[in-house]
Amino acid sequence: MKRSVLRILAPALAVAPVIGLSVTAGATTEPPAEPTTAGGSVLDSVIANDTVRCGVRADLPGFSATDEAGEHVGFDSDFCRVIAAGVLGDATKVTFVDVETDARFTALQSGEIDVLVRNTTWTASRDGTEGATFLHPTFYDGQAMMVATGTFESLDEMDGAIVCVAGGTTTEGNVASEFERRGLAVDVQSFENVDLLQEAFLAGSCDGWSSDFSQLNSLRSAYPEGAEALTILPDIFSKEPLAPAVIDGDSRWAQAVEWTIFATIQAEEWGLTQATVADGLTSDNPNIVQFLGGENVDGTVLDPGLGLDPSFAYNIIEQVGNYGEIFDRNLTELGIERGINALWTDGGLQYAPPYR
Repeated sequence: MKRSVLRILAPALAVAPVIGLSVTAGATTEPPAEPTTAGGSVLDSVIANDTVRCGVRADLPGFSATDEAGEHVGFDSDFCRVIAAGVLGDATKVTFVDVETDARFTALQSGEIDVLVRNTTWTASRDGTEGATFLHPTFYDGQAMMVATGTFESLDEMDGAIVCVAGGTTTEGNVASEFERRGLAVDVQSFENVDLLQEAFLAGSCDGWSSDFSQLNSLRSAYPEGAEALTILPDIFSKEPLAPAVIDGDSRWAQAVEWTIFATIQAEEWGLTQATVADGLTSDNPNIVQFLGGENVDGTVLDPGLGLDPSFAYNIIEQVGNYGEIFDRNLTELGIERGINALWTDGGLQYAPPYR
């Protein structure tokens, strides 16, 4: 489906009651239902509301940002559409909720959002204390350091540097640990949001700016003084698997969302694209036909009990695309290479369990 078809169709909803949230409507103007009660599933409320309330951000080009028309675009935004296409059959049925970094888990815990797709690292402490279940990583990343071009060539030259990071993230501790490991002194300064951090960097108050490599690439592309004014050092010093998250204790919803993600990966492995997915229904490979919701040789259609329509994968690929298409559309132009996000068949980490 062309991006114009994925345009957000309805006017903005009222601002959500949780501090740090703002809401942009998808294809529905109906107010969201109350958070799911004990014993129910978010999957049921999503179907009842006919929209997926997806926690994102509006200021990270390539991943999730708003364009001039107010539409959310980017890699994370497209995975919100993947979930909507898989669960509701329509990629436009998304209510995008812009969530501040320090409010993202609160929004998930309180039921203000159904799923968090906001370049969030899956860690042990977050898995154990934030009331969140993390799903398959959509992007494997690592932390890096960005500096003014010409100032430093490596982390080892930054002894005593002032390094600025965004608050409410894992980056602050990673910087301190890495500099200690290298025997270097560092002054880590935390900022409430990226705008304040960038102001400090522009004013010369920061020697380095540390975040996930992908985020630094995105921010560098929109830097007021031009991308050439900044250099990302080659040192990668952490593992940052960026993964969607849902509320703990709701396996039905978690499984449904996770298999929509897997569908994009499996589709790329089989060469199914937006342009060719219809041909897959008549493929000589019965596994592809089954994956797309077609009939098996005995006339049956596979329903693995995930709470998804048998044609969920077809809807995702036709409307949003496979993993590679989503990646290329949003990230390749920023200079981000597939790397470890390549398919397992190409030496990467992206791998989908068998659909059978």
